[in-house]
Amino acid sequence: MPAPRRVVRASVQLGLLAFVVFLLVLFLDSRYGVLPQAVHNHLPSHHENLVITDITIQSCSSLNPISKCQLDQEEWHRVEKDLYLGDGWVSRAYIHIKRKKEEELTDDDRVIVDVRTGKLDPAINDKTQASEKWESRPAGIWIKRSAKRHASDSKKTITAVDVLFGADAVESRPGWELVPNGALHLDTGGEDKSPHIVIRRGQPAKIKKPVPTITKDGKFKIMQISDLHLSTGVRPCRDPEPKDYHGGHCDADTRTLDFIARILDDEKPDMVVLSGDQVNGGTAPDVPSALFKITSLLITRSIPFAPIFGNHDSESTLSRTLQMQLYESLPYSLSEAGPTSLDGSMGVGNYYVEVQAHSSKHSALTLYFLDTHSRSPDQKKYKGYDWVKEGQIKWFKKAAQGLKEAHSKYTHIHLDMAFIHIPLPEYTIVSNDRVGEWKEGVTAPKYNSGFKTALVEEGVKVVSCGHDHANEYCALSKDEKGEAELWMCYAGGREGGDMEEGGVWGVGEEG
Repeated sequence: MPAPRRVVRASVQLGLLAFVVFLLVLFLDSRYGVLPQAVHNHLPSHHENLVITDITIQSCSSLNPISKCQLDQEEWHRVEKDLYLGDGWVSRAYIHIKRKKEEELTDDDRVIVDVRTGKLDPAINDKTQASEKWESRPAGIWIKRSAKRHASDSKKTITAVDVLFGADAVESRPGWELVPNGALHLDTGGEDKSPHIVIRRGQPAKIKKPVPTITKDGKFKIMQISDLHLSTGVRPCRDPEPKDYHGGHCDADTRTLDFIARILDDEKPDMVVLSGDQVNGGTAPDVPSALFKITSLLITRSIPFAPIFGNHDSESTLSRTLQMQLYESLPYSLSEAGPTSLDGSMGVGNYYVEVQAHSSKHSALTLYFLDTHSRSPDQKKYKGYDWVKEGQIKWFKKAAQGLKEAHSKYTHIHLDMAFIHIPLPEYTIVSNDRVGEWKEGVTAPKYNSGFKTALVEEGVKVVSCGHDHANEYCALSKDEKGEAELWMCYAGGREGGDMEEGGVWGVGEEG
């Protein structure tokens, strides 16, 4: 075969191979987030340098074959959240927005500078708006637009629109706010999942990660909060204690968060660890609505926080990768997506946080966070829950060993701790010395991947988990000589509306 033909055929084959690999990577990234985090950061849901020029709602019905849920995509962008959250039987509805780049605005374009909801024109209800012109849109939306093109430069200009659900909806993202006067006027079956418009004014705020630091009195307090099982909207308590609490009317998340808020205010932690199952997947069709309930408590109190995932976080409509991106976008978040793998075995959220000494820039405390995944990948052989995988253990050991030289320069005793969601198999050893109460069975994985051994080898002194709601003990593992090697702890439990867990760790510079 002539050489040119071989070259052409080889080029075609290489092109086809590259195309197949490209499709495979896109598929794997959609499932497991294998592409670097920097790539995802260039694909924001709410784009920069865009301003909103109009808002409307488009409804459709499966009983009407000519109705459409999507307006002309050349003009309108649809916010991909069904306002009925899939519970509208035959109805669906979506917010649509018109948006333009600032440099593409014409003299005929008017940008939205305010949004409200209500039955009546805000100019009638609000004296401060009496001279303003408000335009009506479906479902009780009122918009105010500026005829001045330069208004797009104002910090008041609306640059992004989203939806949160429930009468208890709160916003955690910087620059975002709930539209005043309540939910959209749609018959969604009550306030438990009522849709609320949220808007962002101006361009996205730049988020700078906090640097956790030992306090001037040489102490550092960590609060571990686990298994909140937050839902989208308002839901009744599952097993309220006492039964007649609040006259028999008990809202699960409200009671949980009231308790957490009291503990935060009493303990005043320097940092919070969210150790998994923040979201109750089956009752959280809109994850941000559930997640922001806890993050708003921390952000308003200026408390740095570090999250990991639990098994129920995987049951939601939002992947771990996208949930982590949401965490990373929030103020005071210390979270990182961490390393990835093509087969997904690394999970999402393997990272560490260094707590800086008060009097120097050396690390006084290192906190490791690892993803324990969800259900076992081999239910026939190892029924139950998943475990820390070999690749994660290698990552942990490499990270720990790489930090040792820097840690040796710290003049006090450097401490290493680790946080996971699902307990290690060694938590089940009855003969270990124990403080606290063992109240229920330990639902550890049936397969032992050796992570406890790795923790001991790298000098970690404490590992703490969640998952088993009622257990609130620490068990001490000892070596063959009877010397202490690792404390294995639970976050601690409290029974109330649903299950709330929380433990407080106090660390001192003197070790």
